Amino acid sequence: MTSTAPQHTDVEGVDGGVGLTSLLVAAARAIETRRDDSLAQDTYAEHFVLAAPACADWPVRIQQVPDGDGNPLWGRFARYFGLRTRVLDDFLLQAVRTGTRQVVLLGAGLDTRAFRLDWPSGCAVFEIDRAGVLEFKRRVLTDLAAVPKTARVPVPFDLRADWSGTLTDVGFDPAAPSVWLAEGLLFYLPGPAETNLIDTVDRLASGGSALAFEAKLEKDLLAYRDSPIYTATREQIGIDLLHLFDKGPRPDSAGALAARGWSTSTHTPFEFTRRYCRGPLPEPNDALEGNRWVFAHKPRP
Repeated sequence: MTSTAPQHTDVEGVDGGVGLTSLLVAAARAIETRRDDSLAQDTYAEHFVLAAPACADWPVRIQQVPDGDGNPLWGRFARYFGLRTRVLDDFLLQAVRTGTRQVVLLGAGLDTRAFRLDWPSGCAVFEIDRAGVLEFKRRVLTDLAAVPKTARVPVPFDLRADWSGTLTDVGFDPAAPSVWLAEGLLFYLPGPAETNLIDTVDRLASGGSALAFEAKLEKDLLAYRDSPIYTATREQIGIDLLHLFDKGPRPDSAGALAARGWSTSTHTPFEFTRRYCRGPLPEPNDALEGNRWVFAHKPRP
């Protein structure tokens, strides 16, 4: 299963660069959905994979992978994405169960939470991503006659620019509590862009709001270049994640939020593997070793 898809970091849609990684996550969610011990259900995910020429030969269920769960990409890495999906689903649903009605997906990619989760009445899901990615998603979901389970507001915008005015223009209310998600996003951004994004969330989030994001703590990402996950991803589907990740110093976004009064907790993915009894566990030369999931809550006044 080798792909020669171009990998330009600024490709507008899903045919290359960071956009292509949204298809990797979709394929992982499709595989997770079909597992007997599935952690998360996304019946739309496989349709994105099948609709994109760049990944026409990718698997959408583990039975299509010759070495099954022994495959570092479609076994261990895909299971990681399945676990991440479940944990962040639970985070969002917990926020809306306590009264929050605004959900903001930063770098939404091919996220279908507006379509597949059961939202309380009055919720709005704002999906911010580049126009080409959102247009591809719109085409696939329209062909499926998919109907969102709550108000869904696509916001075509590059998160490296100033997107705050656009978000409020389409109906986001900074005076009301909100829950924010940056899933698999920040390590693709330059450090200053991450800092600006966190600053913007802090400014737009009222008391009672929450944020979850994924961070990487490695001092030297290239130290893991020959890890099984990064090697398999390069060789099997032509995605060099280390080429796409920003190599500059990373800001301490959890620390910045804590300094502004947010309560924060930082976790390894392996903690949730043990909680759910499914998912990846540490291994030698592990590309997941530095991954952290951060959950932050802004206190009410």
